Amino acid sequence: MSRRNYTEVTEFILLGLTSRPELQVAFFVLFLMVYIVTVIGNVGMIVLIRIDSRLHTPMYFFLSSLSVLDLCFSTNVTPKMLENFLSEKKTISYAGCLVQCYIVIAVVLTEHCMLAVMAYDRYMAICNPLLYSSRMSKSVCVRLVIVPYVYGFLLSVMETLRTYNLYFCSANEINHFYCAGPPLIKLACSDTYSKELSMYIVAGYSNVQSLLIILTSYMFILVAILRSRSAEGRKKAFSTCGSHLTVVTIFYGTLFCMHLRRPTEESVEQGKMVAVFYTTVIPMLNPMIYGLRNKDVKEALRKAIWRQKLGK
Repeated sequence: MSRRNYTEVTEFILLGLTSRPELQVAFFVLFLMVYIVTVIGNVGMIVLIRIDSRLHTPMYFFLSSLSVLDLCFSTNVTPKMLENFLSEKKTISYAGCLVQCYIVIAVVLTEHCMLAVMAYDRYMAICNPLLYSSRMSKSVCVRLVIVPYVYGFLLSVMETLRTYNLYFCSANEINHFYCAGPPLIKLACSDTYSKELSMYIVAGYSNVQSLLIILTSYMFILVAILRSRSAEGRKKAFSTCGSHLTVVTIFYGTLFCMHLRRPTEESVEQGKMVAVFYTTVIPMLNPMIYGLRNKDVKEALRKAIWRQKLGK
């Protein structure tokens, strides 16, 4: 018998962040502002890196790719959440739910790899400055961006297919503001062991693999900085690494809280609060963290604003 004959659920109801009607409009305004800032910040970062020749370096090339991922992440979740704040029928189709699951998993896995690539870039720039130009050529940088995307989006296909193979009989209320894995698993009326095991393995492997690359890179970077006799060189190295380390700490801290737990009722409630942070707040913060702490970005922004004023 086909899977379709087992599945009665054609749409899901997203219970959202709160059931209190008086908070819906306030949350709509808050998250709309967050989303607008996210789009402006990340699109602005991409455009700025594109138009300013001084930012045509591997570090900013990877940063623009990170901004693309943040835009995808936020746009995948926030518009539907905003719609549901003002809608009485807070539903999402079965296909739409699978698409949301796919994009969330793909972007998270790709961002794991991208943060590791950015750490490797800093390692090459600080520990092997004489070889940096040859080792981090344009073709190498393009490959270092393509590989994480291929890895994340292909692996997400397999994870989404495992979700598709779950059977949903009658219950269709997802205790979340988007189609997240743990609350969706709780609704399945078929055996979820394979899906849960796969989810833990993929999340654990991706976290550990990328963290090992990041920690190893920064171990060598720290040794190189401590050996440096130039105070200016140490200050510049700490400056370029500080933004990346801040992003890594926030990103991995929230992901460990979110994914490496069994999908119990309590963990789902806690997970919603964590998910708000990494689906809406982190994509907004990333361009701010890199922009406000980086002299080259601030100078490029000043030049762009000045050119715009002269143009008028």
